[in-house]
Amino acid sequence: MENKKSLNQQLHLVLPKGSLQEATLAMFKKAGFNIVAHERTYTLDIDDPELEGMLIRAQEIPRYVERGVFDAGLTGYDMIVESGAEVVEVAELVYAKQGLGKVKWVLAVHRDAPYQSVYDLEGKRIATELVGVTKRYLQEKGVHAEVEYSWGATEAKVPLLVDAIVEATETGSTLRANGLRIVETVLETTTRLIANRQAWQDEWKRAKIEGLAVLLDGALRAERMVGLKMNVHREDLPGLLELLPALKKPTISYLSDEEWMAVETVIEEEQVKSLIPRLKAAGAQGIIEYPLNKVIP
Repeated sequence: MENKKSLNQQLHLVLPKGSLQEATLAMFKKAGFNIVAHERTYTLDIDDPELEGMLIRAQEIPRYVERGVFDAGLTGYDMIVESGAEVVEVAELVYAKQGLGKVKWVLAVHRDAPYQSVYDLEGKRIATELVGVTKRYLQEKGVHAEVEYSWGATEAKVPLLVDAIVEATETGSTLRANGLRIVETVLETTTRLIANRQAWQDEWKRAKIEGLAVLLDGALRAERMVGLKMNVHREDLPGLLELLPALKKPTISYLSDEEWMAVETVIEEEQVKSLIPRLKAAGAQGIIEYPLNKVIP
């Protein structure tokens, strides 16, 4: 009975193989999960007996989660829209292959092409891996164009094979390197934690999935933030506090010398380089900056 119960209380999780794999496994590690991926079998060893995992391509994940092959998974919003799968979108996790931003699917043409908008592509040929989304986009714009599936090397197909492409990009650098320019954005996408609808109705599985969402979101928030500690004389404290942004309020405690206070806070990492010199000028001493694993609001 014990073994049967433990087997029932297991969440079947699927993670994206390919471009998002490394970033996803790193995020899970920061969230507290050590995962070993077996490249030949695509299975995952997770140091949580309540999780069983597998790697498959992000494009396939929405359908397998919809069918109940997996209880939950991570995939792109673009893949959910493209597949039309009916799943529960549990959380938006804003990270991508190269950083913590959104990915855009853009309509791009050769830099010397005369096309300035989607309307200029009437009757033209467009290549993309996101065929369904592209067709719907063109339909919304009232543009009739031929859309063909691209099996790879999409950027190289313009202008010899097709007139335009719809391709995913984080920075646009690969497109520019291939002599392309962006005409319009077709879709913005981020990574989503999704769940099978039936699994979401299961009390234990839903709690487990929601727990994953909290930890993963906390790990992502921590990527953008750092902790700061410093000491300050009592008379300089008011001026120092005016400079400090914080999630709530800074933590303040007395040192052994009650004329001195210890101040601790959490701030956006991008603020540090401009803030620390100002804190020093305002009387802060012994300033320590330290990384964070998770920030749970």
